[in-house]
Amino acid sequence: MKLRPSRLPALTPAPRHAALPTEAGEPVLDLAVPVFNEEKDLEPNVRRLHAHLRDTFPYSFRITIADNASTDGTPGIAARLAEELPEVVSVRLPEKGRGRALRAVWSGSRAPVLAYLDVDLSTGLAALLPLVAPLISGHSDLAIGTRLAPGARVVRGAKREVISRCYNILLRCTLAVGFSDAQCGFKAVRREVAERLLPLVRDGEWFFDTELLVLAERAGLRIHEVPVDWVDDPDSSVDIVATALADLRGIVRMRRTPTRRPGTGPVTP
Repeated sequence: MKLRPSRLPALTPAPRHAALPTEAGEPVLDLAVPVFNEEKDLEPNVRRLHAHLRDTFPYSFRITIADNASTDGTPGIAARLAEELPEVVSVRLPEKGRGRALRAVWSGSRAPVLAYLDVDLSTGLAALLPLVAPLISGHSDLAIGTRLAPGARVVRGAKREVISRCYNILLRCTLAVGFSDAQCGFKAVRREVAERLLPLVRDGEWFFDTELLVLAERAGLRIHEVPVDWVDDPDSSVDIVATALADLRGIVRMRRTPTRRPGTGPVTP
């Protein structure tokens, strides 16, 4: 994938094969699981995720359950899982929004690789190591799962398939992006890259992913794509229409509004 030259000089790509700094007591990977009213799926899926990482992942890890303002039994389940499983912690946030949850967890972590996945585990867990390995080695700066690249195997309804493909075509036409799938809930980023990008990201909800990737690509950062196995969750509570409208507003904003580097004046994307 060809990336556009950087227009944000503060966001310098990490050296290829840079040594991965690990602070004492910190895991290599901090994997966030943002949740809102997920009392049905939270416990079985976090236990499944924990068992997979414990048995197959060759690096130290932490699973951070980011509960963003749940009103059901989710907070209690998250707290109990954190007590029972040594690599699991829970964070309670006062506002809804996947982007807000990821910003809070990633900003507070000192792990060198930060990632997230959706609690429904629609993405096959076998792709987790291929997702983060290029970041650990220093080959790439960000990594994303993609349902729209050769090699991906996807099971979902025609409506969601059409909406997903149309959205990513719209991104290519309006923002000239090179990545193939902006909204797959399966992404990772090196911490030093997140520290530079997060102050620039304005969205706190579903457009957070797209905005993060657009800013990274405009800065010339290396984005690695991993084709994934993905099975649609038929019980998903995501409001497709409301999310699509919010995404459209985000696209318009990114076309019109200058991007600011921390502590500087406006820089045109």
